[in-house]
Amino acid sequence: MIELKKIYKYFNNGSRKAYVLSDVSLDIAEGEFVSIMGPSGSGKSTLLHIMGLLEQADDGQYLFQGEDVSKINERKKTELHRNQIGFVFQAYNLIDELTVYENIETPLLYKGLGSSERKSRVAELLDKFNIVGRKDLFPSQLSGGQQQLVGIARAIAGNPKVIFADEPTGNLHSDQAKEIMELFKKLNEQEKVTIVQVTHSEVNAEYGNRIIRLKDGLLVR
Repeated sequence: MIELKKIYKYFNNGSRKAYVLSDVSLDIAEGEFVSIMGPSGSGKSTLLHIMGLLEQADDGQYLFQGEDVSKINERKKTELHRNQIGFVFQAYNLIDELTVYENIETPLLYKGLGSSERKSRVAELLDKFNIVGRKDLFPSQLSGGQQQLVGIARAIAGNPKVIFADEPTGNLHSDQAKEIMELFKKLNEQEKVTIVQVTHSEVNAEYGNRIIRLKDGLLVR
């Protein structure tokens, strides 16, 4: 599903290049749950952002679903984000001015779904995540764990092939973190959603079926 071949990412530091990622090659199969670990500054989030098409590598090739997406245009990126890729962020990234219902509905509006189809899908997700009673609340009225549940519901609203999660439990206490990780595991095992998460937590990493470790921008073999 995901093939990275000799990926490099750097920034110019005077006359020298400072490498964030160096010679990263890896494959992730459809249906996997992969955890990316490493110390701060190791390049974890940069790697995730490249896979999620939020950043572009400076060198190397990226195949997504067999298609070379290394240098695709913005229109194609937008299409993939709407139809194939979901994101979950540490800071939740909900829209403050929208209710829970409206936040979950937003990606469906971008996909151009009709009103009845949107209502049906949002109702299904509100029920699945046990947040029906909070559908008219705004993000500021929710706990961190509840906000992250809404973030995950929004991420899977459009039935993506893969979810990229960047420290999804970083702002949560242990009970909330466990609830979120159990939810990811369920999505992966029961609904066959491919999940790639960045995490500092060995406990959270073990929910995946493979751990990829980075150090100083290099894969640790």
